[in-house]
Amino acid sequence: MDVVWAIVSLLAITVLVGLWYPRFWLWTIVSVLWLIAWQMHGTISGVGAVLLWIFGVLTWVPMNIRPLRRVLITRGMFAIFKRNLPKMSQTEAEAISAGDTWWEKEVFQGRPNWKHLHELKLSELNDEEKLFLDNETETLCAMLDDWKITHIDKDLSPEVWQYIKDKGFFGMVIAKQYGGKGFSAAAHSAVVMKIGTKSLTAAVTVMVPNSLGPGELIYHYGTKEQKDHYLPRLARGEEVPCFGLTSEAGGSDATAMVDRGIVCRGEFNGQEVLGMRLTFSKRYITLAPVATLIGLAFKLSDPNHLLGDKEELGITLCLLPRNHPGLEIGRRHWPLDIPFMNGPITGENVFVPLDWVIGGKEMIGRGWMMLVECLSIGRSISLPALSSASGAVNFLAASAYAVVRQQFKVPLYKFEGVEEKLAQIGGFAYLLDACRRLTLTAVDQQIKPSVASAIAKYHMTEMGRQVVNNSMDIHGGKGIMLGPHNYLGRAYQATPVSITVEGANILTRNLIIFGQGSIRCHPYILQEMQAVMANDLKEFDQVIYPHFGYILSTICRAAWNGLTAGKLIDRPAGKLSRYYRDVTRISTALAVSSEVIMLTLGGKLKRKERISARLGDALSYLYLASAVLKHFHDHRQSESELPLARWSLQHCLYQAQEALVDTYENLPSRWLRQLNFLWGKPFKKPSDRLDREVVKAMLEQPSNRAWFAQYCHLSSGMMATLQHALDNPTSENIQKVVAVDAFAPNNI
Repeated sequence: MDVVWAIVSLLAITVLVGLWYPRFWLWTIVSVLWLIAWQMHGTISGVGAVLLWIFGVLTWVPMNIRPLRRVLITRGMFAIFKRNLPKMSQTEAEAISAGDTWWEKEVFQGRPNWKHLHELKLSELNDEEKLFLDNETETLCAMLDDWKITHIDKDLSPEVWQYIKDKGFFGMVIAKQYGGKGFSAAAHSAVVMKIGTKSLTAAVTVMVPNSLGPGELIYHYGTKEQKDHYLPRLARGEEVPCFGLTSEAGGSDATAMVDRGIVCRGEFNGQEVLGMRLTFSKRYITLAPVATLIGLAFKLSDPNHLLGDKEELGITLCLLPRNHPGLEIGRRHWPLDIPFMNGPITGENVFVPLDWVIGGKEMIGRGWMMLVECLSIGRSISLPALSSASGAVNFLAASAYAVVRQQFKVPLYKFEGVEEKLAQIGGFAYLLDACRRLTLTAVDQQIKPSVASAIAKYHMTEMGRQVVNNSMDIHGGKGIMLGPHNYLGRAYQATPVSITVEGANILTRNLIIFGQGSIRCHPYILQEMQAVMANDLKEFDQVIYPHFGYILSTICRAAWNGLTAGKLIDRPAGKLSRYYRDVTRISTALAVSSEVIMLTLGGKLKRKERISARLGDALSYLYLASAVLKHFHDHRQSESELPLARWSLQHCLYQAQEALVDTYENLPSRWLRQLNFLWGKPFKKPSDRLDREVVKAMLEQPSNRAWFAQYCHLSSGMMATLQHALDNPTSENIQKVVAVDAFAPNNI
């Protein structure tokens, strides 16, 4: 019996030490020392000792001699992994591998390094960028009459169009060597934010050429000839760009596009050249009606093998001038009465030379990688900027309106129902700005944050939607009657546009955030997948055993945190110290939950969209909470911001917790809940008392209002009238604010 227990304990030591620190010579030494100690103790001798040493040698030899280990042990695991790996197209593989991971990787793995986050320098505007924001951008905002743009002209005025071109708004991200501004992501974001507080039509018009468009693609991937020719023209506004990605059948699934190109020979400028014959039908293309330079995505094939042996070459991107024969710009789309230029692009058997491929022949078939990386940049800046603009302007407008507007002779903000809505606006505005600043910093550091950008796109547009809805509830009839003095109506109408573009939010939440994040943020899974797809047993052997150690260490950390309720987790000092501990605790819970669920569901997880969505929510709220902690830390832990920061953090922790609990409730086994939340759910929603503190911080702390005011245009229009009434609450000034527009078209 002693021999049996000795073998069991030896096996336990082998597994525990080997998994925890998978250097097999180490646990071999530990096991040998253990056997020697056992024998010296005199408990076992003779046959028992021989059996133990035989068992040890049979274990140690195959695990320490890698070729033998691969044959006897790893090959079986390799076959199991290969059998359970979901089928993946080349396009999907490229999408998963594209872009970079960043801070989200640390929270996914359950080990956020707060020292690294504190040392990170968030992007700030330089002097040139500040001058542009305070002068050219302010001038542009003063030129914008949103009621005239949206209701009368259905377009920006010719003077505004020319000003945007002349002052370089289309070339903000183009390098100075090509005549652009060479601005940072922080400046791009700030400019779009300020314009967005005055006119969404103008903001979209400015942001698109600086996001996913020919300019960005040419700058990152174009040939020298393409850069030298097009970038100066784009920077000067001589070319207006658009990019045709969404096909009629594809929608958010760009890989399902039906637009085709065939490599062939044809005539161009009187000569026979090698080129492509394109047939395409694109829609929802912003700036298409006025564009002079069109970028186009399509699937290219080479049936006649003019370029090589491969027939299907993959998604490819090319450039077309507007006047190219066969290219047609269709009738203008009308996106929810917000008249930014948008329309379809079609063409049938349109011949273009091969030189028009963005990046030349070398980039044929690499279009999806290019698009995913550039989409991640756009998702990190443009749409978050619009959502943050909504947060900033409604932080100021809704709180001011709730002060000057009375009901039953009581200011609106004193009603608890209004107080609840105001607190959400304040907390979300703070959260939006924190996430915006953290995410765009990655772009300024030359990182292409594919997962973080998906988090920002989805959650910031959803928070922006909630902010506008709350503000509409507070304003009541003032908000729903369209007219020259309504500063909310168009933003409310336009909200679904941000929700839909650059990947619909349902798709982003259910398929991308965790679907891509779990692979990219995990320390081993991507390497294992690549090894299996390459049929590389040796590489698989290198990573599978450390992965087992990672699983064991994660389970141990989660169990310890669950047992101690996370009270012993190390944390930085400060006013929000406990929240660092709480984020680390939920981060570890997410890590172990992800590991167990991926291990048990395997390839089935790809079809379990709601499980994936909930795990993605947990990852997202941890990222958002980290952004708040960084934001507050960099503001020297300002006492005036403390209620806003605490509200945001409690909201994020509660939502992350509920996402995990909902996940556990929909799994066959619920032991993960006991592992992570042994003593019950630790986090609650922000309390009524905290809501009240947030509203007080919105109304009584000038520094908070000044922070959000810097992002808004307040010198003209109704926002200026509202601010004047707040500062000088005379009956005349208040009447100007609360008056409802009585305006309708003549034909009604």
